[in-house]
Amino acid sequence: MDNTQILKRWRLILGAESEQKLSSMGCGGLSEEDLLMDSALSQIYGASGFGGKTGGRGPSTPMLTRWLGDLRTLFSPMEIKVIQKDAIERKGLKQLLLEPEMLSELEPDVSTASLLLMLKDQIPEKSKENARAYIAKIVEDINRRLADDLRRSVTAALNRREHSPIPSAAALDYKMTIRRNLKNYDSERKVLLPEKFYFFDRASRSASRTVILDIDQSGSMGESAIYSSIMGCILASIRSVRTHIVAFDTEVHDLTELCSDPVDLLYGIQLGGGTDINNSVAYCQELIAEPEKTTMFIVTDLYEGGNRAQLIRRLEELKASGVNVIILLAISDSGKPCFESGLAEKAASLEIPCFACPPEKLPELLEAALKKRSLKVFEKTAYDNK
Repeated sequence: MDNTQILKRWRLILGAESEQKLSSMGCGGLSEEDLLMDSALSQIYGASGFGGKTGGRGPSTPMLTRWLGDLRTLFSPMEIKVIQKDAIERKGLKQLLLEPEMLSELEPDVSTASLLLMLKDQIPEKSKENARAYIAKIVEDINRRLADDLRRSVTAALNRREHSPIPSAAALDYKMTIRRNLKNYDSERKVLLPEKFYFFDRASRSASRTVILDIDQSGSMGESAIYSSIMGCILASIRSVRTHIVAFDTEVHDLTELCSDPVDLLYGIQLGGGTDINNSVAYCQELIAEPEKTTMFIVTDLYEGGNRAQLIRRLEELKASGVNVIILLAISDSGKPCFESGLAEKAASLEIPCFACPPEKLPELLEAALKKRSLKVFEKTAYDNK
């Protein structure tokens, strides 16, 4: 290690206050990665931390969650353990993780849940059961808000082809009923007198469509990973849809077998780390048997650490084959999405919708996607918030 590298390390250890002195000793400027590392270290070891003093019972902020996840892109596993331990000690997380009763008192909050999932290996044994119960509360809360509407959206989108002998006003097929009974039109009274009514089947006997959720589990995508995973579990319970749930960082993890238990599935997600979208899309391509009947949601902020050119080619191939590809930059209530605009614009130029979506809009989005309707209204919202 040469003198410049040694001085850079001392600069990172001592912080910004040492920059002028070390520069006079021959320390060169910090690279982009050095600056990211410097910012990360200053959050824990600097004077102000996450916006100054901490206090109260709200240590779990989106900024903190994103930062803890991004550690894996900057430091080795051993270094991360040390920094996370110091974060717990210095930044108000110790009470949250070490006192089980505190978790039981907290209201369900997706940001807090993503923080717990990120630090799950640091949670002591006495708190693990309470942490799992807290994650279960999040699952219950999201299910309560979304499950019924998501199921209705699938029914509305898919079950319009087969007919059922079971009468239901909501499922009446008006067009077929009128067409099949035109012979019974009473011209004198100018009324149609149907002999038989036709109703849409409310439940297909087998999966007629495939939905793939390809979920970025890097640190910045915590809330989105939780919402999309629970959405996947809900879809997996609907027999008219074949559902695959895939999570990725620099590796790909197929979590489909965990769909029956959303809490287990969320614990299978490893929040934080690098991003190789191309690698995950390649894996998902192998899952596609009927492209025209497949809808693929790629949930990512598009900060690609893999092969960008190859990713674009794969997206082109998926689109050309008939797969309905949709990129969700975020599923969150946390305000404007942060995403890599260059890659987003490239995807949009391939006519691949690319936008953020608040959780309450997921049922509406799902129905429109399965019907292959225009998603311009969703895209406009995302780019307005850019």
